[in-house]
Amino acid sequence: MAVFFTVALLAMSSPLTAFDMGQSTRCVAIPNQMKVCKDVGYSEMRLPNFLGHSNLEGEVVPRSEDWRPLLQTGCHPQAQAFLCSLIAPVCLDTFIQPCHSLCVAVRDSCAPVLACQGHPWPEALDCDRFPAEEDMCLSPHAKFSHFAKDLPKPACQNCPSVEEAPAMKTVLEAFCQHDFAVTAKLHRRRLPMGEPEFEVEGRVEFIRQGPLLPYDTQHLIQQWLLINLQCANVLVRPGRSQFYVLTGSVQPDGTLALTRLFPWHKKDTNIAVATRKWKHHRC
Repeated sequence: MAVFFTVALLAMSSPLTAFDMGQSTRCVAIPNQMKVCKDVGYSEMRLPNFLGHSNLEGEVVPRSEDWRPLLQTGCHPQAQAFLCSLIAPVCLDTFIQPCHSLCVAVRDSCAPVLACQGHPWPEALDCDRFPAEEDMCLSPHAKFSHFAKDLPKPACQNCPSVEEAPAMKTVLEAFCQHDFAVTAKLHRRRLPMGEPEFEVEGRVEFIRQGPLLPYDTQHLIQQWLLINLQCANVLVRPGRSQFYVLTGSVQPDGTLALTRLFPWHKKDTNIAVATRKWKHHRC
């Protein structure tokens, strides 16, 4: 899944004609295989949808799955609600589109993730085509307006350096020069089959905790892998796992930046010694 939802983006690369609110639609159950929108909070959807898809099995379901990798990055807490309001609009007496403000909020958070994969924000999701909040539309939830402002968050970045068999002094210097240092086992699925291609196996252990939070760090690193796929592809081969020491900093804007990575093989005694010495080391 190194190429991010290319099919969906190609299909949406040109602007759609305005949706005809007067056209005949029908209500259908959201099918079980439509995992992206199965737990969105309602059970029936309209066809055709707001993207002009009328064939449930041939268009709606497969194209909805193309957006799963973006949603797995957690780029915005309402990204699923926004996309499903277009792909699988709720079946009510009136049409409910996403509000312009919701589109802008999701776009501003998720467009950088698309850009990290080399894709622009799709023209079909141009926020100017959606109604203002005073109209009947799906608006941003107030509880998400300040979502995770105080938590470190992953972002697209240049790939960090990967240093094999480092000297003990090199590792200690990396611990001193950065806000945090952790150990994590990174796993890459051979066939993702709808699951995230990369995951963090087991616990993340802190060498230097810095601004990271124990309950959030494993998820934070996994999201970093899913956003920075080009970097992640270099770190772990398909079907394999690799243990790493990860060092980095949290930027002033709250984004996580991994800087120096050390693969930790059984033969790398220098890393083991450095982690022990760190407990009594002064920078």
